[in-house]
Amino acid sequence: MRLLITGGAGFIGSNYIRYVMQAHPEYHIINFDKLSYAGNLESLKDIELSPHYTFIKGDICDSRMLKDIEFDGIIHFAAESHVDRSILDAQPFLETNVLGTYTLLEAARQRDGMFLHVSTDEVYGSTETGFFHEDSPLMPNSPYAASKASSDLLVRSYIETHKLKAMITRCSNNYGPYQFPEKLIPLVLMNAIHRKHIPVYGDGMNVRDWIYVSDHCRAVDMVLHNGKVGEVYNVGSRNECTNIDLINLLLKKLAVRLNVDKSELLGLIRYVEDRKGHDRRYAIDPSKIEKQTGWKSETGFEEGISKTIDWYLSNKQWMQRVLSGEYMHYYNQQYGERLNQ
Repeated sequence: MRLLITGGAGFIGSNYIRYVMQAHPEYHIINFDKLSYAGNLESLKDIELSPHYTFIKGDICDSRMLKDIEFDGIIHFAAESHVDRSILDAQPFLETNVLGTYTLLEAARQRDGMFLHVSTDEVYGSTETGFFHEDSPLMPNSPYAASKASSDLLVRSYIETHKLKAMITRCSNNYGPYQFPEKLIPLVLMNAIHRKHIPVYGDGMNVRDWIYVSDHCRAVDMVLHNGKVGEVYNVGSRNECTNIDLINLLLKKLAVRLNVDKSELLGLIRYVEDRKGHDRRYAIDPSKIEKQTGWKSETGFEEGISKTIDWYLSNKQWMQRVLSGEYMHYYNQQYGERLNQ
């Protein structure tokens, strides 16, 4: 099978590529990524020379490039995903998340290929109590979430109108190796390591369900192979935690590893003005994917947090190169003009 993975140089996409190449070594993976600020090919350095892997630099809005790529299915990770950036300027989110998804849907329709759309629990909005199910109304509260909800509806329209063999997954907050440092967990770790202040929005009591990225990758793969065409699947791990409790846990575990008093790191916390439209609680019920595919989250929360901290401590240079852009020099040498076309 030839799988076109969009956004394969990003956090979740790169982890999925590494996963699927181990789980299905006979597949050929085509990584299609425009290498925006959050795309990092260094995350896939260990598999770049595999004969079963191809990298193509390209924009998912470019239909001309997609016409020249042969594939059996698309797994669509590529997205503008940072809520704060969407509040400052929503246009890139509409272009990538809506128009880009449309372009990919057309490419899949023309080839009669499978399409797996990786979405987010943020499309449901916020709830104080209970859990969102796959048929819950979409009530996005940020421009980012609205752009993802729009792309979800586009996928649904192609399923109904064109009978496209498509499915949608909506996942909770991911964490783990290779995550871009503007996201909460790597940001906390990076600032704490360098003894910089750690910002906490509002009162810090916003609740998220956290899933280790490898568990999400398994879920995507099980939906691809065992899911039902036309269905939506919530992917969560039932690990709800407030932001401030998460930050405290990270700092206490990090203090042990750095052999410093935890008060030194906890003293870096600074409460700041809350984000506009900040959702109070995301909560999804993953029962459907568990029953229909047999998938279950396997990584306990504290286990996953410990593994994540250890990875970032062992890969400080990766973090520094990502933040400085130095990793691009290496890949310009390796790929030459292909990265600049």
